[in-house]
Amino acid sequence: MFLAQAHTRLAGALDALDEILGPLGKMFADAGFELALVGGSVRDALLGRDMPDLDFTTDARPDDILGLIGGWADAHWDIGKQFGTIGMRRRGYQIEITTYRAEAYDPDSRKPTVAFGRHLDDDLVRRDFTIGAMAVRLPSRVFVDPFGGLSDLQEGIIRTPGRAEMSFSDDPLRMMRAARFASQLGFTPADEVVAAMTDMAERITIISAERVRDELVKLICGREPRTGVELLVATGLADHILPEVAGLRLERDEHHRHKDVYQHSLTVLTQAVELEGRYAERQTEQGIAADDPQRIPVPDFVVRFAALMHDVGKPATRKFESSGAVTFYHHDVVGAKLTAKRMRALHFDKDTIKKVARLVELHLRFYGYGDAGWTDSAVRRYVNDAGDLLTRLHILTRSDVTTRNRRKAERLAHAYDDLEHRIQVLAEQEELDSIRPDLDGTQIMALLDLPPGPAVGRAYRFLLDQRMEHGPLGEDRAAELLREWWAAQQAQQAES
Repeated sequence: MFLAQAHTRLAGALDALDEILGPLGKMFADAGFELALVGGSVRDALLGRDMPDLDFTTDARPDDILGLIGGWADAHWDIGKQFGTIGMRRRGYQIEITTYRAEAYDPDSRKPTVAFGRHLDDDLVRRDFTIGAMAVRLPSRVFVDPFGGLSDLQEGIIRTPGRAEMSFSDDPLRMMRAARFASQLGFTPADEVVAAMTDMAERITIISAERVRDELVKLICGREPRTGVELLVATGLADHILPEVAGLRLERDEHHRHKDVYQHSLTVLTQAVELEGRYAERQTEQGIAADDPQRIPVPDFVVRFAALMHDVGKPATRKFESSGAVTFYHHDVVGAKLTAKRMRALHFDKDTIKKVARLVELHLRFYGYGDAGWTDSAVRRYVNDAGDLLTRLHILTRSDVTTRNRRKAERLAHAYDDLEHRIQVLAEQEELDSIRPDLDGTQIMALLDLPPGPAVGRAYRFLLDQRMEHGPLGEDRAAELLREWWAAQQAQQAES
């Protein structure tokens, strides 16, 4: 049944792409060259997935490719020419055509050495996995599968066309791709693939941080990111790319009971994925605009990665008390710093680093709300501290409840429901998403007869604190409080 459906899906995808495949295949054939749709494009077509990017392979050399597509493509670029790849855009599709090639890494180099090939099968054997080593010859549309990729697609298995050790030696990043496919597709790596990943894990260190980062993002944004992370940790790859996550596997002490931090973090990640979808659906129903900073994209790397990393500060802060209790004081602050450091090492952009680290830092802020209750001032501070991350903080905080005690879980859920309701009520009353003092900097300088400088900043922070504590004051009351505060400041300076 699967095989018949897969071929039907493939035929349908090829028909839908005929305006691209037909002319392109004929163009190469008329010039005496072979051309085939290949790799992920074929795999995705067989699975019925979207194909926004199209990958082709050919025996034509890069200069020949450029000569053929120059007047056909809407735009083209040759940034990958030295590796045999020419990129182009045609009618909204991103297209890459690569000369048949063999590539291998020098043991001490991050850059591949490229040798061009002459036959399709020789090119396919050098691809990462059998499910990416299938092709469709054009313009004939002959399906080519020399290594059983369709069967592995049916069985949900990740295998390499040749020996796994040779494949991962050629390109160590393929080890991360195995984990990424486990996450994206829910597939299981073959035993020999896992063994090779384990034996060769250290070789990932020769790959550039940018390439590792890009694979990690795809893994975290997959359908089952927990599965991918578990594979990284089990094979030792995480020791090199995410050592903080691998370090969550704390040794258990029979005299000191505490939850398994590693398994807890994986559960939080899984729950964050589920809640991400719920919040996104709710926002759609509420008509929240796509460009609203609180709008949750699906998948959302920021909230997912924060969920995975939220407790990475625990190993460094764990202490055993004389009572037998285990504490992790300030692990939120330590974890935020460790998260930012790891993301910088992986060359993430500053904005993404700031967001993820801030969520890690804030993930404990809610606890205690249900027991002691919060004033309106505390609620305002919670919203203000979260800023554009408030919805993500809702997701992370709710996901962080993994207790098996049903009554405790229900109590925490009820408490957070109450907090969200209070935030909504206050937001309707006070526009919480843009809390500002009742007087701006210009008004402060005029009122106190001050030039721009640190004193204005201190006055601004005083008024902001008053706004947090008491809600909207109005300009007259704010001015009165500001004068009183300024008089007290000057009196203190005179005494000192």
